[in-house]
Amino acid sequence: MRDIKRLLSYLGPYRVTMLIGGALVLVETCLELVIPVLIADLLDYGVANADVPYILHKGIQMGVCALLALITGLLYARFAARAAYGWGARIREAQFEKVQDYSFANLDHFDTSSLVTRMTTDVTVLQNAINAGFRPLVRGPVMLIMGIGLSFWMNAELALVFVFCTPVLAVLLFLILRKVAPMYGQLQKVVDRLNKTVQEGLTAIRAVKAFVRGEYEEEKFQTVNADLMQTSQTTFHYAVLNLPVFQFVMYTVVVLIMWFGGNMILQGKLLVGDLTGFLSYVLQVINSLMMIANVFLLLTRSLASARRINEVLDEEVSLRSKPDAVQVVPNGSVDFEGVSFKYRADAQKFALSDVDLHIPAGQTVGDLGGTGSAKSTLVQLIPRLYDATQGVVRVGGRDVRDYDLRALRDAVGIILQKNVLFSGTVRENLLWGNPQADDDALWAACRAACADEFLERIPGGLDADLGQGASNISGGQKQRLCIARTLLKHPKILIFDDSTSAVDTATEGKIRTALAALPQVTKIIIAQRITSVMHTDQIVILDDGRIHAIGTHEELLAHDPIYQEIYHSQMKGGDFDGNASAEREKA
Repeated sequence: MRDIKRLLSYLGPYRVTMLIGGALVLVETCLELVIPVLIADLLDYGVANADVPYILHKGIQMGVCALLALITGLLYARFAARAAYGWGARIREAQFEKVQDYSFANLDHFDTSSLVTRMTTDVTVLQNAINAGFRPLVRGPVMLIMGIGLSFWMNAELALVFVFCTPVLAVLLFLILRKVAPMYGQLQKVVDRLNKTVQEGLTAIRAVKAFVRGEYEEEKFQTVNADLMQTSQTTFHYAVLNLPVFQFVMYTVVVLIMWFGGNMILQGKLLVGDLTGFLSYVLQVINSLMMIANVFLLLTRSLASARRINEVLDEEVSLRSKPDAVQVVPNGSVDFEGVSFKYRADAQKFALSDVDLHIPAGQTVGDLGGTGSAKSTLVQLIPRLYDATQGVVRVGGRDVRDYDLRALRDAVGIILQKNVLFSGTVRENLLWGNPQADDDALWAACRAACADEFLERIPGGLDADLGQGASNISGGQKQRLCIARTLLKHPKILIFDDSTSAVDTATEGKIRTALAALPQVTKIIIAQRITSVMHTDQIVILDDGRIHAIGTHEELLAHDPIYQEIYHSQMKGGDFDGNASAEREKA
């Protein structure tokens, strides 16, 4: 219940709305509980004495009570819907805001599909709990207490039936709830897996079609879908047992009351109208217990969803700005001093080990290495996408942890290895770099990134619609737009994480020339092609998370075997190994 209580704090302005809804349910319940008393009087005095005015009088009273109960019920529905959906919207907003504060390390704790489920399905479960559960949550206990109280008031002897039957029903319902409770948490995990399968299948639909793996994807979906079906069937198989249990106890109570009540009528101890009214209270009391049982079922499922939502809200953000954080990055110098890093604290091996690297402001640096050599990991420490496990990373001569995160990341422009463009127009995507940029600034950035070449040919130009994930343009065009977007930031440090891999060499040369016109910007270029870095001020060779060598193209070509091998495999066709090729170069 602590998880539910925590989330109720997000009601905010809807708290009053929910309280009004509860008050309306209370009034409605009281009105309905008055009706059996009126029925008993109508039968015992009106019908028994053939008193038509009395019957009409009681009938009007019953009609007024029923009408007022209807009005209060309709008003409750309005207030409950407003509170439930307003509450759900605030919870989703809180989750989304928290995720925006997550570092990459935090995001590694959750699958994307799981986060989507927690912001949609789990929130919907809570909303349904309010819509379907708040009314019986208020109505059930009121009807139970007042119904039993009025039953004892009408006939205390006959009301003793409740003393024996109510605990039986309560125990049976408790056993059902204890069985069902853990199943709801498992059910939501299976929903996560289903969403993950759907997401992967739709995101990679082109690869699926290219490799003709449609049947395989269908089988994978059928497996997880069948798992969800079986889990749901098992869960709700036990959950619906409350209905037959309720009916068994209810009909047992009715039979007992009819038996004992009939004998009391024959003995002159009870009037027919009183028995009729008493039966109405019996049904209301049993119905109230059923309501309470259904509420507990809803709460049980809601607790599983609330726990999952609170996991998102309670996740400790691993990267935060200091209270007195520095707001200005003076220049683009970058220094790594004894830096080691691993993605998880319990990881046995460091992804980066003992890195010492000094890049003066305005210098252009190339970064080469084999797959898995931690090239991307190295540059992700500069804008604090991750924090170094050991050692210090400095930007502008200061520890990156001293800067305000927004100020630091505004000063670092990084074009990630995986290109990300959002649904919308070219202009809307470019304005991510600078929301105040005018058309002249947008076109200037596009020319520097060589994106103007294709933008001038497509209908709409800057206002062309890219569609979802920019699926209507090529990989190279996406890369150029991402470069243009980053240039609009006017960063002090510009990082290219293999972001020209889909661009032809001629276009890459033009982009390199445009970047050379930015002398005050530190440029770090991660690349697979040696032609992308051979003209840089220095080249860093990474090998298995360690710096293997640092030097210019000429220095490394003369002395470093790894660089020699890369160079000759790309420039000479790789006919010889590194040493042989180096000697041939000297000859």
